[in-house]
Amino acid sequence: METEADGLRWVRAQQRGWATGKRFSFAILDAHSRPAFRQVVGNIVVKDVAPGKPFAEVGYWTVAHARGRGVAAGALEVVTRWAFDTFGADGLERLELLHQVDNPASCRVAQKSRYELDVVLPPAPPQYPLDGHLHVRTHAEVDDDVPPVL
Repeated sequence: METEADGLRWVRAQQRGWATGKRFSFAILDAHSRPAFRQVVGNIVVKDVAPGKPFAEVGYWTVAHARGRGVAAGALEVVTRWAFDTFGADGLERLELLHQVDNPASCRVAQKSRYELDVVLPPAPPQYPLDGHLHVRTHAEVDDDVPPVL
């Protein structure tokens, strides 16, 4: 995003996702910034949710200065629990996380958050020119007694 208008379009798109009930986006806030001025350091989303559909996808991004601090893994754990708590009764059994093979940081986030590598996917140009990893976490693998990794 390069302009305020770009930012407003993006926020409106996130609001539409919530309104349609198919895409649930959350801001990731910096816990170390002052409470009244929490900085947004990323975004995490649960998408392609539908009643009776057994799987949905999670995705995220973080700003450069937040990387390597466990921000994405912590947010992923919290949103994973939220998704299963919220949609498990509607049939959600599995969350999928996809990334290209040239993104080892996302692979580490997935592994730290207990998303197991399920399969290596072939390229799907032009959007995904390289092989991809599909990581999976199931509802059965969420242990309510284990606190989220933050």
